[in-house]
This record gives sequence, structure tokens and C-alpha cells, in this order.
Amino acid sequence: MDDLFAQGHGNDDDDTDEPSSSGRTAAPRSPLAVRMRPRTLDDVVGQQHLLGQGSPLRQLAAGTDALGPAGPSSLILWGPPGTGKTTLAHVIAKGKGRKFVELSAITAGVKDVRRVMDEALTARDLYKTTTVLFLDEIHRFNKAQQDALLPGVENRWVVLVAATTENPSFSVVSPLLSRSLLLTLKPLTEADIEGLLQRAVADERGLNGKVELTAEAVAHLVRLAGGDARRALTALEAAAGVAFGDADDAAADSLVTVELKHTERALDVAAVRYDRAGDQHYDVASAFIKSVRGSDVDAALHYLARMLEAGEDPRFIARRIVISAAEDVGMADPTALQTAVAAAQAVQLIGMPEGRIVLAEAVVHLATAPKSNAAYMGINKAVADVRAGLGNGIPAHLRDAHYPGSKQLGHGLGYKYAHDAPHSVASQQYPPDDLVGRDYYEPTANGAERDIAVRLERLRKIIRGN
Repeated sequence: MDDLFAQGHGNDDDDTDEPSSSGRTAAPRSPLAVRMRPRTLDDVVGQQHLLGQGSPLRQLAAGTDALGPAGPSSLILWGPPGTGKTTLAHVIAKGKGRKFVELSAITAGVKDVRRVMDEALTARDLYKTTTVLFLDEIHRFNKAQQDALLPGVENRWVVLVAATTENPSFSVVSPLLSRSLLLTLKPLTEADIEGLLQRAVADERGLNGKVELTAEAVAHLVRLAGGDARRALTALEAAAGVAFGDADDAAADSLVTVELKHTERALDVAAVRYDRAGDQHYDVASAFIKSVRGSDVDAALHYLARMLEAGEDPRFIARRIVISAAEDVGMADPTALQTAVAAAQAVQLIGMPEGRIVLAEAVVHLATAPKSNAAYMGINKAVADVRAGLGNGIPAHLRDAHYPGSKQLGHGLGYKYAHDAPHSVASQQYPPDDLVGRDYYEPTANGAERDIAVRLERLRKIIRGN
């Protein structure tokens, strides 16, 4: 089965097959993700919003200028990992009269940038060759390092293709940003990833039709990829290796099936049975909320982990936590809602995977907090009365008395300003006549509501004049 991973025909990344001492073809140096790198824009998966006919990327890849006749443009590609930033740079570099140079902002310095610029100028003037400089993770370059790129970009000695996973508005200096075309790449959809996997299985540069994937294996690989093409192909290659290791040597020329168990062993991640659009989505979310309500912090964390590992949107989870803080914890611990709202904001700010820590803290707070649904039940009862037609009118002394003629109508007459009364609580009627004496909020004896209940009893006696 060794020849499975020897399929690298036509690849430009030095994966030429070499015979081994056993006479078999040795595995190529390049991994599957590199071998399957698209050669043209038509092969690119996803990003169709950037690849329409006549788009700047199309023109640049074809060797024409996307912004005018002065020469090729420079690009800043902003998007999540595995969405095709490096791929697009390679495709652009395949244009006629171009050469590709790659630098990483993690290891390169100003000297490296200046060297590339000097060589690019020489290549342009002597050999009529345009240098495509791919700079990965440009956000890691400081201001001085980014400034070193400006002469080459401004004078068009190079076509700069800079990649970043962070917002360029904050991580790229303004002069460089204004001289470049900013393109935003979107995460690949599940359909994109599935199509990529099937192409890699069939393509001679990939697995060359030597394997087939079960539906469960595909679903697992797609879910774990998280919209990252590189991760998907790396996982596929590992799973195929496990499947071939399990295959009988006698069936060396037969088709090998990659099953769910192979993907689980290869990735050391169990498949989570969770359909984000089906029953499992609602069942796990329901079990999560009921565990929080029931004060079982361990079960709540389990269901939180299941949702996160299944790729559930953390914003959905954060919203459920905010609702639970108000509905289930309520005034028994008023700080629970503050924690929940802060967690929802933090998840928006920092994203995943660190967001799981924030969500876990909120879950622990809510699950271990005293519980009360008194405020929730109170508003429900009030709404029910309103819908039943109760609550006729508003006492005249509570009505607006600021407009001309309101006094003649009796508005505001007899109103007692609460701050003038002892303890800032005045004895007067607040509800409509037909709701006098109606109690909506009935605090429990749990947590902070124990003290609220005592205070509420005194307040009602003063206000109602009992």
C-alpha cells in the first residue's frame, strides 16, 4: 500500500517520486495538502465572491493589472487559516514572466525584505521578470519592517501578496494598506470541505482513487476541519494511512474504505453525535440548560464541551447562558446576569478556542448559584393579566403633568414625591384600580432573595398603607 502516498504527479512543490531500496516508489516529500494545491483559480475551493470574471484576482493571475496600466497590484488577503491565502499567492505567481518568493513574518527581518527587493529590481530590469512576494502573517511585522516593504510596493518592483488572520486596519501600517488591494476571505463551507475531500480522494495528485470514504467518515472530517482546507486534507491523509494499515496485504490492489473508526484513531478525537440542524442540537442544548438549572455543574460542563466539540456556534451558547441567568438564577444572585453578559461580550471579542474558558466560568457561576425563577414568573403573570384586559387606566396622580392643560384634567394632583418621604418610600396607589393588591413578584428564600423578601414585605406595607 506504500504507493498510495506516492501520487504527486505534476506538482510544482518538489514531490517527485524516487525509487526506494525495496524497489517500491517512495512517498513524496510534500503532504497531501501541498500536492492538492490548486494550479489555477478555477481549481480554488470557495471564495467565489472574489473569483468572478473580470475580478482583480482574475486579472492579476492572468498577468494584467487590476488597478491600472502602471503595473501589477499588491494584495492583502485577510481571512481565517486554511481559506486559501497561500494558494492564491501561488496561483498569481504562475503567471507568465513571474517568479515566486515566500517570506514568513515570524522569521524574516528588514534585511531579508531589502534583499528580496534588490533581487526583484534586478530581475525586473535585466530579465523582465516580476517577483511575487508572498509574506505570511504580515501582522507580526512591526512598523519598521512593514515600512521596508513600501519602496518595492510603491514602485512596483514586486507584487506583494500579504496574508493575515488579523484585521489589517489595526495590524498593517496605513501607507502600506493604502497602496494595496484588501480582499477578505471567508471560511469554507461544509459543502466546500466535502467537495475538497472527494476531489483529493479521486485526483491523481491526491489519493488517486485508492480509497473510498463512508458518509460517517466524511461528516467527521468535515466537522473537525472547521472550515480549514489544510486541516481537512491533513486529517484525510492521516485517516487513509490508518485504513491502509488495517487493510490485508493480499488486497493491496483493491479499494480501501476509510471508515469513521479510522478517522477517530488518526485524529484521536471521538466523533460527537451532534446534528446542529436536527434533534441533537436541541436535545444537547436542552440538557445543558436543565443541568445548569438543576445545579449540576459537572453535567453542565459536559454538555458545554459536547456543543463546543461539535462545532456549535459559541454565540448561541452564550445567548442561552444569558437567558438562563435571568430565568433560572434571577434575583437569587443578581451578579449571575452580569457574568453571563460579560461572557457573551468576551466570546465576541476573543473568539475560540479561548472563548471556551469564558463560557465555562459563566456556566460554573450559574450552576453553583442559588436559583430563583420568581422574576421570570412575575413578568409572566403580569403579561397574562395585560392580555386578559386587566389594568384599566392609570391613576390620575401618576399621569404626565408637564403639558399645558394637564392640571385641569387632574393629572399629577396629589402625587407624593418619593424622595420627600421617610426612607424615600411614599404611601400612595401605583397600579390601576383593578390591580390594587395584586402580587406578581414572590421572592424565594434562596440566596439574595431571602433578604429581598424581608425588604419587599416592608415596602408593600408602607406603599399600600397596610
